[in-house]
Amino acid sequence: MRASVKRALVIRVSVIRVPSIRNRRRSKRVAAIALLLQLSLCGVSIADDERDSKVMAVLDQYLEALNVLDLERHVETYHFPHYRHAGTKITVWKNAREAMPILEVDKSERRAWLRQTLAEDWDRSEWTRREIVQADASKVHVATTFVRLRKDGSEIASFDSLYVLTFEEGRWAIKGRSSFAP
Repeated sequence: MRASVKRALVIRVSVIRVPSIRNRRRSKRVAAIALLLQLSLCGVSIADDERDSKVMAVLDQYLEALNVLDLERHVETYHFPHYRHAGTKITVWKNAREAMPILEVDKSERRAWLRQTLAEDWDRSEWTRREIVQADASKVHVATTFVRLRKDGSEIASFDSLYVLTFEEGRWAIKGRSSFAP
């Protein structure tokens, strides 16, 4: 078995190391295309600064709007249908009212309502990590960690999540998320 492995390696090395002079340019192009194909199949994406900045702006708005209780602006960061995977349950919301029933609550009562849902002493949430782990021109996966904080800045809880943002109807928004938050 070792001999066959060695032979296979020798053949691969000889193919890579001995391109004809005439085909050197072609070999480089083929190698570059093969590398890009391999990277895309492995889930590795090529950075796109404009796309990435728009995606991060959506995530910024998502938490900033939640923290100031501007839930109409918060829900603008969603695409519908919107998918949330929490624990073993996947919830699909068809529209903003399904996703955020709190929109029906008087604005003066929203903080109390959110505290019932998030934590009794919740004051705000913050990102502690956001990393684009896979992306193409119309979909981005962002691995995140966020914390829920009390008014004094002490941490209530921290949760790892995966956000899926898509480019639909001319804008980037959150299509779904999988979180370890309840």
